[in-house]
Amino acid sequence: MSELVVMARIAGRRCAFRADDVQSVIELGQITPVPCAPCFVEGITALRSQTLTVLDARRAIGLETPDACSDDRAVVVSVAGFSYALMVDEIEDVTPAIAETGEIPGGFGENWARVCRGMVETRTGPALLVDLASLVAGTDRTEAAA
Repeated sequence: MSELVVMARIAGRRCAFRADDVQSVIELGQITPVPCAPCFVEGITALRSQTLTVLDARRAIGLETPDACSDDRAVVVSVAGFSYALMVDEIEDVTPAIAETGEIPGGFGENWARVCRGMVETRTGPALLVDLASLVAGTDRTEAAA
């Protein structure tokens, strides 16, 4: 049986999250800023009385893109017992991976290489398989959100 993946776009790139790692996809409500948080932390929000840390996936990867994430939905994941809502450009679909995860070809850059497990092939084309722990860790930059 094929592993299911949740397909999304981050900074124009097709990305995949293992469906087993995704708790849900939610509509983002009010986000409350967190003082002195790293630049990739948008703030916190609530989901059924649970606090979620909202992360901008682009900034967590270390990409400086002028556009804001365009999807009002977020991918909810849990890493090391903490829950996160990941803001992405677009959430596409859930689809099976049709081949084993392969190596990431050159040309994506070190930021993408840091947050991805490899390349996965799906029925809708290839996608970068995101390593959630690396994405949630963010960049080494210590800038605080304004």
